[in-house]
Amino acid sequence: MADETAGGADQLARLRAELDGIDSRIVSTLADRLRVIAAVAALKQATSGQLRDHAREQAMLDRLAAEAGALGLDPHFVTRLFREIIEFSVRRQQDHLLGREQSADRPLIVAYAGTEGAWGHLAAQRHFGSRGAGVEYRAYPTFREAMEAVKSGAANFGMIPIENSTAGPVYENYDLLAQMDLALVGEEIQPVDNCLMAIGDVPVDSIRRILTHPNPIAQCSQFLAGLKGARVEAFSNTALAARKIRDDNDPTQAAIGSEAAARIWGLTVIARNINDQRENFTRFVVVGPHHLPCDARVPSKTSLIFVTRHEQGALVGCLNVLATHGLNLTKLESRPRAGAPWEYIFYVDFEGNLKSTEVEAALRALTTHVISLKVLGSYPIRTTRRPESPVLQA
Repeated sequence: MADETAGGADQLARLRAELDGIDSRIVSTLADRLRVIAAVAALKQATSGQLRDHAREQAMLDRLAAEAGALGLDPHFVTRLFREIIEFSVRRQQDHLLGREQSADRPLIVAYAGTEGAWGHLAAQRHFGSRGAGVEYRAYPTFREAMEAVKSGAANFGMIPIENSTAGPVYENYDLLAQMDLALVGEEIQPVDNCLMAIGDVPVDSIRRILTHPNPIAQCSQFLAGLKGARVEAFSNTALAARKIRDDNDPTQAAIGSEAAARIWGLTVIARNINDQRENFTRFVVVGPHHLPCDARVPSKTSLIFVTRHEQGALVGCLNVLATHGLNLTKLESRPRAGAPWEYIFYVDFEGNLKSTEVEAALRALTTHVISLKVLGSYPIRTTRRPESPVLQA
């Protein structure tokens, strides 16, 4: 029996070593693919070639799905995997076209609020990961402090949440954008799958205190309503809440946040998929100290803040200007204007690039309808996608 056990262990070790070798070859092959992608990006830049080719991507996915089926693999799995590879590859091409590639000898500092495992941390990694080496993610206690780090030069960029598909706008950050002299240079759509985490594998109904940011409270209201014995308390950040649960070491306490936060802070996930809506996303904006040019071949969005005249039909007039110039409005938000009761600041996003003649003309026309106008910037669109539909094309 002992010999059989030893033989089984030796065989398992050999198989695991074989898997390690295969995994290393996969990583090496991905690196080879990115080298070719870099050459493609350089060629497109030199020849003004288009970034996206829908027909080629679909043909490639169809071919790979057929090859997967012939090899006994799940075509759905292979297609999903290659969509992720394509998305990353197109982001790398965008970085090249926009001159935003990063090198290890020129480190980039990205600020976010909270601590490791916060949704802002994950969104920053998602957004800047395609730039390669030399990116440092730096945590700050609050959104304001993260943005002030960018303004002071302590950080190159900041990753700031602006709205959630379930809980709605993050009003604090709309107000900060209006107050601070910063530009928008990017956006990121972060899937949010909130988890309940505790210091051990304890029953959910034994939890008496839950800490999390106010947004997850709104995103998980149905789940929380079912926990009759638990008190929910707002905390400054989801990952900071996870860290406190670790530090308190109290089995009756839990936090709501990302599974990554649970892993980083040594907690156990005791409930998954607790969002009210299965498809739950947070849109983050990337703030920088000044505007960055956006290549015309990259689908772009432009953001503005303006104050209308205090007269009938003022907002309608502004929106008509955008419509007249063929600009598709994607966001309209209003906030109270400080020191002016019943007057409002409007935050607007529309599809288009500041370099285009239509956007230039629209902005000129808009100035005649407003008291003040602040152009936050143009930046590449990151469109929310369903699991089976790609964001970007290769």
